[in-house]
Amino acid sequence: MTENLNPFAIAQAQLDEAAKVLQLDPDMHAFLRRPMREFHFSIPVRMDDGSTKTFQGFRVQYNDARGPAKGGIRFHPDETIDTVRALAAWMTWKTAVADIPLGGAKGGIICDPRKLSQGELERLSRGYMRNIARYVGLTQDVPAPDVNTNPQIMAWMLDEYEVLMGHREPGVITGKPLELGGSAGRGPATALGGMFTIREAAKLRGIDLSKATAAIQGFGNVGSFAHKLITEMFGTKVVAVSDEFGGIYNKNGLDYNVVLEHLNSTGKVIDCPGTEPISNKDLLELEVDILIPAAIENQLTSQNADNIKCQIVAELANGPTTPEADDVLNSKGIYIIPDFLCNGGGVTVSYFEMVQNGYQYYWDEEMVNQRLDHKMTSAFHAVDKMAKAKKVDTRVAAYLVAVNRVAEAVRLRGWV
Repeated sequence: MTENLNPFAIAQAQLDEAAKVLQLDPDMHAFLRRPMREFHFSIPVRMDDGSTKTFQGFRVQYNDARGPAKGGIRFHPDETIDTVRALAAWMTWKTAVADIPLGGAKGGIICDPRKLSQGELERLSRGYMRNIARYVGLTQDVPAPDVNTNPQIMAWMLDEYEVLMGHREPGVITGKPLELGGSAGRGPATALGGMFTIREAAKLRGIDLSKATAAIQGFGNVGSFAHKLITEMFGTKVVAVSDEFGGIYNKNGLDYNVVLEHLNSTGKVIDCPGTEPISNKDLLELEVDILIPAAIENQLTSQNADNIKCQIVAELANGPTTPEADDVLNSKGIYIIPDFLCNGGGVTVSYFEMVQNGYQYYWDEEMVNQRLDHKMTSAFHAVDKMAKAKKVDTRVAAYLVAVNRVAEAVRLRGWV
Protein backbone atom coordinates (compact mmCIF):
# COMPACT_ATOMS: atom_id res chain seq x y z
CA MET A 1 0.00 0.00 0.00
CA THR A 2 1.30 3.46 -0.90
CA GLU A 3 2.13 5.64 2.10
CA ASN A 4 -0.17 8.69 2.34
CA LEU A 5 2.03 11.79 2.64
CA ASN A 6 -0.79 14.35 2.58
CA PRO A 7 -0.12 16.30 5.80
CA PHE A 8 -3.78 16.93 6.60
CA ALA A 9 -4.65 13.26 6.08
CA ILE A 10 -1.81 12.44 8.49
CA ALA A 11 -3.09 14.96 11.05
CA GLN A 12 -6.57 13.47 10.81
CA ALA A 13 -5.24 9.90 11.15
CA GLN A 14 -3.34 10.91 14.28
CA LEU A 15 -6.50 12.46 15.74
CA ASP A 16 -8.50 9.33 14.83
CA GLU A 17 -6.10 7.15 16.80
CA ALA A 18 -6.38 9.39 19.85
CA ALA A 19 -10.18 9.52 19.55
CA LYS A 20 -10.27 5.72 19.64
CA VAL A 21 -8.21 5.56 22.85
CA LEU A 22 -10.24 8.37 24.45
CA GLN A 23 -13.52 6.79 23.28
CA LEU A 24 -14.39 10.28 22.09
CA ASP A 25 -18.04 10.97 21.35
CA PRO A 26 -18.52 10.46 17.56
CA ASP A 27 -20.08 13.91 17.10
CA MET A 28 -17.17 15.56 18.93
CA HIS A 29 -14.70 13.52 16.88
CA ALA A 30 -16.37 14.62 13.62
CA PHE A 31 -16.28 18.26 14.73
CA LEU A 32 -12.58 18.15 15.64
CA ARG A 33 -11.56 16.52 12.33
CA ARG A 34 -12.23 19.66 10.28
CA PRO A 35 -11.26 23.35 10.52
CA MET A 36 -13.94 25.64 11.92
CA ARG A 37 -13.28 28.17 9.16
CA GLU A 38 -10.81 28.87 6.38
CA PHE A 39 -10.13 31.71 3.96
CA HIS A 40 -8.78 31.57 0.41
CA PHE A 41 -7.89 34.80 -1.36
CA SER A 42 -6.03 36.31 -4.28
CA ILE A 43 -3.41 38.99 -3.61
CA PRO A 44 -2.55 41.25 -6.58
CA VAL A 45 0.94 42.71 -6.20
CA ARG A 46 2.47 45.45 -8.35
CA MET A 47 5.90 44.12 -9.32
CA ASP A 48 9.00 46.26 -9.77
CA ASP A 49 8.76 45.96 -13.57
CA GLY A 50 5.27 47.52 -13.55
CA SER A 51 3.37 44.26 -14.08
CA THR A 52 0.83 42.89 -11.60
CA LYS A 53 1.22 39.33 -10.34
CA THR A 54 -1.54 37.56 -8.43
CA PHE A 55 -0.57 35.33 -5.49
CA GLN A 56 -2.78 32.81 -3.69
CA GLY A 57 -3.07 33.09 0.07
CA PHE A 58 -4.75 31.08 2.84
CA ARG A 59 -5.70 31.42 6.49
CA VAL A 60 -7.16 28.49 8.40
CA GLN A 61 -8.66 28.95 11.87
CA TYR A 62 -8.88 25.35 13.00
CA ASN A 63 -10.38 25.67 16.47
CA ASP A 64 -10.74 28.55 18.93
CA ALA A 65 -12.66 26.88 21.77
CA ARG A 66 -9.82 27.49 24.26
CA GLY A 67 -9.08 31.07 23.18
CA PRO A 68 -8.13 33.23 20.18
CA ALA A 69 -6.67 31.27 17.26
CA LYS A 70 -2.86 31.40 17.00
CA GLY A 71 -0.46 30.40 14.25
CA GLY A 72 2.27 31.42 11.86
CA ILE A 73 2.33 32.51 8.23
CA ARG A 74 4.49 30.63 5.71
CA PHE A 75 5.75 31.95 2.37
CA HIS A 76 6.62 28.90 0.25
CA PRO A 77 6.45 27.97 -3.46
CA ASP A 78 5.00 24.55 -2.57
CA GLU A 79 2.42 25.79 -0.05
CA THR A 80 -0.92 23.96 -0.21
CA ILE A 81 -4.21 24.35 1.60
CA ASP A 82 -3.85 20.85 3.05
CA THR A 83 -0.47 21.76 4.53
CA VAL A 84 -2.01 24.87 6.09
CA ARG A 85 -4.95 22.83 7.43
CA ALA A 86 -2.58 20.29 8.99
CA LEU A 87 -0.42 22.97 10.58
CA ALA A 88 -3.51 24.71 11.96
CA ALA A 89 -4.67 21.40 13.47
CA TRP A 90 -1.24 20.76 15.00
CA MET A 91 -1.22 24.30 16.38
CA THR A 92 -4.57 23.60 18.06
CA TRP A 93 -3.07 20.59 19.80
CA LYS A 94 0.19 22.45 20.47
CA THR A 95 -1.44 25.29 22.42
CA ALA A 96 -3.55 22.77 24.30
CA VAL A 97 -0.67 20.47 25.29
CA ALA A 98 1.29 23.53 26.47
CA ASP A 99 -1.85 24.54 28.41
CA ILE A 100 -1.98 28.10 27.15
CA PRO A 101 -5.40 29.75 26.53
CA LEU A 102 -5.26 29.87 22.73
CA GLY A 103 -6.63 27.94 19.77
CA GLY A 104 -4.94 26.96 16.53
CA ALA A 105 -4.56 28.63 13.14
CA LYS A 106 -2.11 28.84 10.25
CA GLY A 107 -1.61 30.89 7.13
CA GLY A 108 0.40 30.83 3.97
CA ILE A 109 1.10 32.31 0.55
CA ILE A 110 2.22 30.35 -2.50
CA CYS A 111 5.36 32.27 -3.44
CA ASP A 112 9.15 32.07 -3.56
CA PRO A 113 10.34 34.99 -1.40
CA ARG A 114 13.91 34.58 -2.69
CA LYS A 115 12.70 35.73 -6.10
CA LEU A 116 11.05 38.90 -4.73
CA SER A 117 12.67 42.26 -4.11
CA GLN A 118 12.24 43.91 -0.69
CA GLY A 119 9.60 46.21 -2.16
CA GLU A 120 7.68 43.31 -3.70
CA LEU A 121 7.90 41.35 -0.46
CA GLU A 122 6.56 44.30 1.51
CA ARG A 123 3.65 44.83 -0.90
CA LEU A 124 2.82 41.11 -0.75
CA SER A 125 2.92 41.11 3.07
CA ARG A 126 0.68 44.15 3.30
CA GLY A 127 -1.67 42.64 0.71
CA TYR A 128 -1.99 39.49 2.81
CA MET A 129 -2.90 41.50 5.88
CA ARG A 130 -5.50 43.52 3.94
CA ASN A 131 -7.24 40.25 3.14
CA ILE A 132 -7.28 38.84 6.68
CA ALA A 133 -7.57 42.05 8.75
CA ARG A 134 -11.31 41.60 9.41
CA TYR A 135 -10.72 38.11 10.79
CA VAL A 136 -7.69 38.65 13.04
CA GLY A 137 -6.98 40.60 16.22
CA LEU A 138 -5.91 40.11 19.81
CA THR A 139 -9.23 38.47 20.71
CA GLN A 140 -9.77 36.63 17.38
CA ASP A 141 -6.64 35.27 15.71
CA VAL A 142 -3.00 36.26 16.17
CA PRO A 143 -0.54 35.47 13.33
CA ALA A 144 3.23 35.05 13.73
CA PRO A 145 6.31 34.22 11.62
CA ASP A 146 6.88 30.76 10.18
CA VAL A 147 8.84 29.35 7.22
CA ASN A 148 10.40 32.18 5.15
CA THR A 149 8.80 34.95 7.20
CA ASN A 150 10.51 37.06 9.86
CA PRO A 151 10.14 40.00 12.27
CA GLN A 152 10.37 42.55 9.43
CA ILE A 153 7.47 40.93 7.58
CA MET A 154 5.51 40.89 10.85
CA ALA A 155 6.27 44.60 11.26
CA TRP A 156 4.84 45.41 7.81
CA MET A 157 1.73 43.34 8.56
CA LEU A 158 1.29 44.98 11.97
CA ASP A 159 1.57 48.44 10.44
CA GLU A 160 -0.94 47.59 7.69
CA TYR A 161 -3.42 46.27 10.26
CA GLU A 162 -3.11 49.36 12.46
CA VAL A 163 -3.52 51.69 9.44
CA LEU A 164 -6.68 49.82 8.40
CA MET A 165 -8.14 49.76 11.92
CA GLY A 166 -7.10 53.27 12.89
CA HIS A 167 -5.68 52.32 16.28
CA ARG A 168 -2.63 50.67 17.85
CA GLU A 169 -2.95 46.95 18.59
CA PRO A 170 0.55 45.47 18.95
CA GLY A 171 -0.85 42.15 20.16
CA VAL A 172 -2.39 41.37 16.76
CA ILE A 173 0.97 39.95 15.60
CA THR A 174 3.70 38.17 17.52
CA GLY A 175 7.31 37.60 16.53
CA LYS A 176 7.60 41.35 15.99
CA PRO A 177 10.82 43.36 16.35
CA LEU A 178 11.50 44.33 19.97
CA GLU A 179 11.10 48.00 19.05
CA LEU A 180 7.46 47.36 18.08
CA GLY A 181 6.49 45.31 21.12
CA GLY A 182 8.17 41.99 20.47
CA SER A 183 9.23 39.75 23.34
CA ALA A 184 12.77 39.16 24.53
CA GLY A 185 13.72 35.54 23.85
CA ARG A 186 11.30 35.02 20.94
CA GLY A 187 14.05 34.31 18.35
CA PRO A 188 15.47 31.15 19.97
CA ALA A 189 12.20 30.17 21.70
CA THR A 190 11.22 27.22 19.49
CA ALA A 191 14.68 25.67 19.71
CA LEU A 192 15.03 26.48 23.42
CA GLY A 193 11.69 24.88 24.23
CA GLY A 194 12.90 21.80 22.37
CA MET A 195 16.08 21.75 24.47
CA PHE A 196 14.05 21.60 27.67
CA THR A 197 12.16 18.55 26.34
CA ILE A 198 15.42 16.91 25.18
CA ARG A 199 16.85 17.44 28.68
CA GLU A 200 13.85 15.69 30.25
CA ALA A 201 13.84 12.83 27.70
CA ALA A 202 17.57 12.28 28.26
CA LYS A 203 16.94 11.95 32.02
CA LEU A 204 14.31 9.29 31.34
CA ARG A 205 16.67 7.40 29.05
CA GLY A 206 19.75 7.79 31.25
CA ILE A 207 21.65 9.67 28.54
CA ASP A 208 24.49 11.97 29.62
CA LEU A 209 24.04 14.86 27.20
CA SER A 210 27.59 16.09 27.78
CA LYS A 211 28.81 12.87 26.16
CA ALA A 212 26.05 12.57 23.58
CA THR A 213 26.05 13.19 19.82
CA ALA A 214 23.38 14.86 17.69
CA ALA A 215 22.49 15.44 14.04
CA ILE A 216 20.26 18.29 12.90
CA GLN A 217 18.32 18.29 9.64
CA GLY A 218 17.47 21.87 8.69
CA PHE A 219 19.60 24.91 9.46
CA GLY A 220 17.13 27.77 9.39
CA ASN A 221 16.19 29.78 12.47
CA VAL A 222 15.18 26.72 14.50
CA GLY A 223 17.91 24.31 13.39
CA SER A 224 20.73 26.81 13.78
CA PHE A 225 19.58 27.82 17.26
CA ALA A 226 19.28 24.11 18.12
CA HIS A 227 22.96 23.65 17.17
CA LYS A 228 24.00 26.63 19.30
CA LEU A 229 21.88 25.75 22.32
CA ILE A 230 22.46 22.01 22.54
CA THR A 231 26.20 22.69 22.48
CA GLU A 232 26.17 25.58 24.97
CA MET A 233 23.59 24.18 27.40
CA PHE A 234 24.61 20.52 27.50
CA GLY A 235 27.99 20.15 25.78
CA THR A 236 26.44 17.78 23.23
CA LYS A 237 28.55 17.18 20.11
CA VAL A 238 26.71 18.05 16.88
CA VAL A 239 28.31 15.89 14.18
CA ALA A 240 26.10 16.79 11.20
CA VAL A 241 23.79 19.55 10.00
CA SER A 242 22.06 20.16 6.68
CA ASP A 243 19.96 22.62 4.73
CA GLU A 244 18.02 22.34 1.47
CA PHE A 245 21.27 22.27 -0.55
CA GLY A 246 22.91 19.39 1.35
CA GLY A 247 24.69 18.55 4.57
CA ILE A 248 28.06 18.56 6.31
CA TYR A 249 29.61 16.03 8.69
CA ASN A 250 32.54 15.87 11.08
CA LYS A 251 32.76 12.98 13.53
CA ASN A 252 34.65 15.21 15.98
CA GLY A 253 31.85 17.78 16.02
CA LEU A 254 30.93 20.94 14.14
CA ASP A 255 31.80 24.35 15.57
CA TYR A 256 28.58 26.39 15.54
CA ASN A 257 30.31 29.73 14.94
CA VAL A 258 32.34 28.37 12.01
CA VAL A 259 29.24 26.88 10.38
CA LEU A 260 27.22 30.08 10.92
CA GLU A 261 29.97 32.28 9.50
CA HIS A 262 30.21 30.03 6.42
CA LEU A 263 26.42 30.05 6.02
CA ASN A 264 26.26 33.84 6.26
CA SER A 265 28.96 34.27 3.64
CA THR A 266 27.77 31.62 1.14
CA GLY A 267 24.07 31.08 1.88
CA LYS A 268 24.66 27.32 2.36
CA VAL A 269 26.26 25.00 4.91
CA ILE A 270 27.91 22.77 2.27
CA ASP A 271 31.66 23.18 1.70
CA CYS A 272 32.15 24.50 5.25
CA PRO A 273 35.88 24.19 6.09
CA GLY A 274 36.87 21.08 8.01
CA THR A 275 33.79 19.07 7.02
CA GLU A 276 32.86 16.38 4.55
CA PRO A 277 29.60 16.34 2.56
CA ILE A 278 26.65 14.21 3.65
CA SER A 279 23.22 13.87 2.05
CA ASN A 280 20.02 14.61 3.96
CA LYS A 281 19.14 10.93 3.63
CA ASP A 282 22.43 9.79 5.18
CA LEU A 283 22.25 12.43 7.92
CA LEU A 284 18.93 11.02 9.12
CA GLU A 285 20.43 7.53 9.29
CA LEU A 286 23.57 8.44 11.27
CA GLU A 287 24.29 6.58 14.50
CA VAL A 288 23.77 9.45 16.95
CA ASP A 289 22.06 9.76 20.32
CA ILE A 290 19.71 12.58 19.30
CA LEU A 291 18.23 13.17 15.86
CA ILE A 292 16.63 16.59 15.40
CA PRO A 293 14.46 16.97 12.29
CA ALA A 294 14.11 20.77 12.02
CA ALA A 295 13.17 21.15 8.36
CA ILE A 296 9.86 20.16 6.72
CA GLU A 297 7.18 17.46 6.76
CA ASN A 298 7.52 13.76 5.88
CA GLN A 299 11.25 13.21 6.41
CA LEU A 300 11.00 10.01 8.46
CA THR A 301 8.83 7.59 6.46
CA SER A 302 8.31 3.87 5.96
CA GLN A 303 11.18 4.07 3.46
CA ASN A 304 13.88 5.01 5.98
CA ALA A 305 12.44 4.41 9.48
CA ASP A 306 14.10 1.01 9.82
CA ASN A 307 17.50 2.65 9.21
CA ILE A 308 17.15 5.28 11.97
CA LYS A 309 19.72 4.55 14.70
CA CYS A 310 19.26 7.31 17.29
CA GLN A 311 17.91 7.00 20.83
CA ILE A 312 15.76 10.16 20.78
CA VAL A 313 13.96 11.85 17.88
CA ALA A 314 13.28 15.47 18.85
CA GLU A 315 10.79 16.83 16.30
CA LEU A 316 11.51 20.53 16.00
CA ALA A 317 9.91 20.47 12.54
CA ASN A 318 6.15 20.15 12.05
CA GLY A 319 5.04 16.71 10.88
CA PRO A 320 8.46 15.22 10.08
CA THR A 321 7.39 11.65 10.87
CA THR A 322 4.62 9.69 9.12
CA PRO A 323 2.31 7.30 11.03
CA GLU A 324 3.99 4.33 9.34
CA ALA A 325 7.41 5.56 10.47
CA ASP A 326 6.04 6.12 13.99
CA ASP A 327 5.16 2.44 14.23
CA VAL A 328 8.65 1.38 13.18
CA LEU A 329 10.49 3.85 15.44
CA ASN A 330 8.37 2.92 18.46
CA SER A 331 8.96 -0.79 17.82
CA LYS A 332 12.71 -0.07 17.83
CA GLY A 333 12.42 1.58 21.25
CA ILE A 334 13.31 5.08 19.99
CA TYR A 335 11.91 7.83 22.19
CA ILE A 336 9.96 10.33 20.06
CA ILE A 337 9.36 13.84 21.40
CA PRO A 338 6.35 14.66 19.17
CA ASP A 339 6.36 17.85 17.15
CA PHE A 340 3.57 19.76 18.82
CA LEU A 341 5.22 19.16 22.19
CA CYS A 342 8.87 19.52 21.14
CA ASN A 343 8.46 22.70 19.09
CA GLY A 344 5.87 24.35 21.33
CA GLY A 345 8.36 26.89 22.69
CA GLY A 346 7.70 29.33 19.87
CA VAL A 347 3.97 29.63 20.43
CA THR A 348 4.48 29.68 24.21
CA VAL A 349 6.73 32.73 24.00
CA SER A 350 4.33 34.22 21.43
CA TYR A 351 1.65 33.88 24.11
CA PHE A 352 4.02 35.60 26.56
CA GLU A 353 4.40 38.38 23.96
CA MET A 354 0.61 38.80 23.77
CA VAL A 355 0.44 39.01 27.57
CA GLN A 356 3.18 41.66 27.64
CA ASN A 357 1.48 43.63 24.85
CA GLY A 358 -1.77 43.48 26.81
CA TYR A 359 -0.47 45.25 29.89
CA GLN A 360 2.42 47.14 28.30
CA TYR A 361 5.08 45.83 30.65
CA TYR A 362 7.92 43.77 29.25
CA TRP A 363 9.96 40.99 30.86
CA ASP A 364 13.69 40.45 30.48
CA GLU A 365 14.98 37.39 28.65
CA GLU A 366 15.85 35.56 31.85
CA MET A 367 12.25 35.73 33.05
CA VAL A 368 10.92 34.67 29.63
CA ASN A 369 13.24 31.65 29.58
CA GLN A 370 12.40 30.65 33.16
CA ARG A 371 8.68 30.71 32.38
CA LEU A 372 9.25 28.84 29.12
CA ASP A 373 11.21 26.14 30.99
CA HIS A 374 8.35 25.74 33.46
CA LYS A 375 5.72 25.44 30.71
CA MET A 376 7.71 23.02 28.53
CA THR A 377 8.79 20.82 31.42
CA SER A 378 5.21 20.60 32.73
CA ALA A 379 3.93 19.75 29.24
CA PHE A 380 6.61 17.07 28.75
CA HIS A 381 5.73 15.32 31.99
CA ALA A 382 1.98 15.54 31.37
CA VAL A 383 2.56 13.67 28.09
CA ASP A 384 4.98 11.15 29.62
CA LYS A 385 2.56 10.48 32.48
CA MET A 386 -0.29 9.93 29.99
CA ALA A 387 1.87 7.57 27.89
CA LYS A 388 2.58 5.43 30.93
CA ALA A 389 -0.97 5.52 32.28
CA LYS A 390 -2.58 4.55 28.96
CA LYS A 391 0.32 2.37 27.73
CA VAL A 392 0.52 4.28 24.44
CA ASP A 393 3.37 5.89 22.53
CA THR A 394 4.33 9.50 23.17
CA ARG A 395 2.58 10.94 20.10
CA VAL A 396 -0.73 9.33 20.98
CA ALA A 397 -0.21 10.47 24.58
CA ALA A 398 0.34 14.07 23.45
CA TYR A 399 -2.88 13.88 21.46
CA LEU A 400 -4.75 12.44 24.44
CA VAL A 401 -3.68 15.37 26.62
CA ALA A 402 -4.43 17.99 23.96
CA VAL A 403 -7.65 16.59 22.50
CA ASN A 404 -9.08 16.07 25.98
CA ARG A 405 -8.52 19.75 26.77
CA VAL A 406 -9.95 21.03 23.48
CA ALA A 407 -12.94 18.68 23.59
CA GLU A 408 -13.76 19.77 27.14
CA ALA A 409 -13.71 23.46 26.08
CA VAL A 410 -15.99 22.64 23.11
CA ARG A 411 -18.35 20.71 25.40
CA LEU A 412 -18.47 23.48 28.03
CA ARG A 413 -19.34 26.01 25.34
CA GLY A 414 -22.20 23.81 24.19
CA TRP A 415 -20.99 23.56 20.62
CA VAL A 416 -21.22 19.77 20.52
